[in-house]
Amino acid sequence: MAPLPPGVRLLGWAGLVLLLLALGGAFVIAPTEAVQGIHQRIFYIHVPLAWTAFLAVGVVLVASVGYLVRRAILWDVVAHSSADLGVVLTTLTLVTGAIWGRPIWGTWWSWDPKLTTTLILWFILVGYLMLRSYVPERERAARFCAALGILGAIDLPIIYFSTEWWRALHPPAVVVTSAGPAMPISMLWVFLLSFTAMNLLFSFLLLHRVRIERLTIAVLERLAMREAEAGDASR
Repeated sequence: MAPLPPGVRLLGWAGLVLLLLALGGAFVIAPTEAVQGIHQRIFYIHVPLAWTAFLAVGVVLVASVGYLVRRAILWDVVAHSSADLGVVLTTLTLVTGAIWGRPIWGTWWSWDPKLTTTLILWFILVGYLMLRSYVPERERAARFCAALGILGAIDLPIIYFSTEWWRALHPPAVVVTSAGPAMPISMLWVFLLSFTAMNLLFSFLLLHRVRIERLTIAVLERLAMREAEAGDASR
């Protein structure tokens, strides 16, 4: 397999460097939160992970619609690749949320509306991958998964606005509010640095995953052609 293009490698290295800077900034630049203390510092990992998971599901939505409209295999490859990453990002969001919630709420899990709807999203993404593996015909699997990917994206606004629509243990938004960010500027800069880093890493992994998937499809098609030619020759 040919090496990654320089631009793709640059995305990965830039994301890694920025993430290390963000982790350092979370302990050196950002002040200690008055109520939650040092436990709040996981905010700089947890929330960017959640936002990047939203981005992954958004890519699944766009690529799924693109496949249903154009029936081009590349759209399906992008949707599948982003769903893979979405499972990882949603899992990390739930895990870091549990780690944060344990010392603050006194429990690893609560059936809070935001947590519950995020868990539903995780099940939808896992179901997306399971459906793809269970349906043998690629075209049928792509159609079914596209419909499920669009359904999963409907959960995004429900997750985001859950703290406004229902009584919730989860704190409300502090970055995007009608009055502007509800945090000191130093906290905001560290958060944005971490969010940028995770977006770059997501972009790197998505491009790499798409590349691997396309190569896999090409190899499988070539093997199928050789088997067909061998069958014709044996007749």
